[in-house]
Amino acid sequence: MREHLAEYAIEALLLGLFMLSAGVVTTALEAPGSPLREAIASPLTRRALIGAGMGLTAIALVYSPLGKRSGAHMNPAITLAYLRLGKLASRDALAYAAAQVAGGIAGVAVVAALLGNPFESAPVTWIATLPGVAGPGIAFAAEVAISFGMMGAALVFTSAPRLAPYTGLCCGALVALYITFEAPLSGMSMNPARSLASALFPGLWRDLWIYFAGPPLGMLLAAETYRGLRGAARVHCAKLQHSDRHRCIFCGFEPRTGGAP
Repeated sequence: MREHLAEYAIEALLLGLFMLSAGVVTTALEAPGSPLREAIASPLTRRALIGAGMGLTAIALVYSPLGKRSGAHMNPAITLAYLRLGKLASRDALAYAAAQVAGGIAGVAVVAALLGNPFESAPVTWIATLPGVAGPGIAFAAEVAISFGMMGAALVFTSAPRLAPYTGLCCGALVALYITFEAPLSGMSMNPARSLASALFPGLWRDLWIYFAGPPLGMLLAAETYRGLRGAARVHCAKLQHSDRHRCIFCGFEPRTGGAP
């Protein structure tokens, strides 16, 4: 595990950066008194802008040198799905999940220190993922559905040589669409570490089970569906974006050095 510490640290940093971006973008567009909120009256338009911001953030992180090194899971549910498919060791999966939780919490803490009350108060409320007016049951079903869609798309794209280079774009587009249209149902999490990070400081525990259970269930269902239809062997690696310039702790790839493999 010591040999993989760099990848673990990168996973923490990536989710921390994602939470930092989410906090800043959401506060800018939703906090009372914000010039952007006053200028844009439509909640749907504001959600679309938040979705675009977070989708672009996800894309940038996946295609960054750091994302190409760790695989850019940024999500224990994604890591769990790849574990079920046999694409990483259990010790690496545990370390990835722990790093993702730590990074998410650190990212939220940094946003709170930078923005203070506008970030912590309603309606931003620490960018917590909370069930919509339809209730917890619908929120849970929605989390399962969007998580299934995200993991299914990632598996289809990464397993097809022609589509693999566009995996990050596909995932980023789904993030943007989900925030725009699904967020009123569940808050759009897909990520237990992300939801825990936002719930920890304000103590919003009541409906956290939705985000601990829904995303892993949806992504495991996607993994099992893909495995049944095409076989686990079609999944070449647990990285969302494989690069010939970065080592891979999942498939064992090592970049060429000095002309030698």
